[in-house]
Amino acid sequence: MENLIEKIVSLCKRRGFIYPGSDIYGGLANTFDFGPLGVELANNIKKSWWKKFVQDRDDMYGLDGGILMNPKIWEASGHTAGFIDVLVECKKCHKRFRADQIDSKKCPECGGELTEPKKFVPMFKTFIGPVEDSSSVAYLRPETAQAIFVNFKNIIDSFHPEIPFGIAQMGKAFRNEITLGNFIFRKLEFEQMEIEYFIQGKDWEKYFELWKKEMEGWFLGLGIKKKSVRWREHKKDELSHYSKHTEDLEYNFPFGGFKELYGLAYRTDYDLKNHSDKSGKDLRYIDLKTNERFFPYVIEPSFGLERTMLAVLSEAYDEEEIKGIKRVVLKFKPSLAPIKVAVFPLLANKPDLIKKARQVYEIIRPYFLAIWDDRGNIGKRYYAQDEAGTPFCVTIDFDTLEKDDVTVRYRDSMKQERVKIDELTDYLKEKLNE
Repeated sequence: MENLIEKIVSLCKRRGFIYPGSDIYGGLANTFDFGPLGVELANNIKKSWWKKFVQDRDDMYGLDGGILMNPKIWEASGHTAGFIDVLVECKKCHKRFRADQIDSKKCPECGGELTEPKKFVPMFKTFIGPVEDSSSVAYLRPETAQAIFVNFKNIIDSFHPEIPFGIAQMGKAFRNEITLGNFIFRKLEFEQMEIEYFIQGKDWEKYFELWKKEMEGWFLGLGIKKKSVRWREHKKDELSHYSKHTEDLEYNFPFGGFKELYGLAYRTDYDLKNHSDKSGKDLRYIDLKTNERFFPYVIEPSFGLERTMLAVLSEAYDEEEIKGIKRVVLKFKPSLAPIKVAVFPLLANKPDLIKKARQVYEIIRPYFLAIWDDRGNIGKRYYAQDEAGTPFCVTIDFDTLEKDDVTVRYRDSMKQERVKIDELTDYLKEKLNE
């Protein structure tokens, strides 16, 4: 399993999914850049999430809150006091480690003696304005949820939703955390896909169970095997300062086994009540039928984009040997595949083939994310697209010039089929939607 993550990291850089951050300057620990294929994979995941949880629901409202927010928000939310890591530092090499991840009193890097544990607030601090003093301190948000709570009244006033309803958003969050590496599993900046679902307090268990099914169902729908996931309930000493009950959906990652993928938290009325108190604004919900005023309780499904990507890559990665030739293939669900179709002329030095292949390419590219490739021999082109996870390759050969059809090769089975050019778009649409 450990070897698998090394192979995935290598493939991601080789094929343009994920690059180390600041690479030509020696990198910056726990930062990564998405290459052309990584951007497409990320966007396809986010598009699936937004459609499932926002666009296809009548009880959900989308939001895009700011990264920089009034620092009083983080005081009211409890982050400046309760959002704390406990760290130890090596007296010899001065590297820091989370105390809960160290089993001994010796540094895992150099064997040096460790300090006593110290508290550390893992929020990135910055300053607004030209003067860097305590009055201009601001933070990069460590989570996206607070933008939802501070916009709760705005959504109520604009749309008058009836409880239960949710507010959803996707966006970057930042945590100055000590990490153990593991590729994009834990980064300094990461993208969250979060929902705050507002309910009556007496109904929390019912909606908690409903959201467990919704979260797991969407994730499995990305092409994940049921045996690769499980739920784990947080112990009391694990709970966040705002949570009354939390469960993690865990995935069997190719390093260390089952680890947190998503979190589902019952936040009670903690956030709205605190923001109402600290801001002086009444954030209670008014039931128009009964005129009752109350602070809604909250169920929070929280998804991580990068962990989803890593799980999808891990699940899709496969190695095969066919007639003595090894190939690596990413067997993505077609809707997630960065590239849907690759178009090849059989030979790159035959003008008639090039011209016809260009015509085919222009026919299909308005409908699918397609690429053109005429480099090297056809076998190498096929295998390169297998590594990119491209479901279909379309080859224009000499028979095409006579019969006006093409060869379509399917990634997973490697089977090939002749398809008429005037039927190609409909054929691909049907196959990509299977």
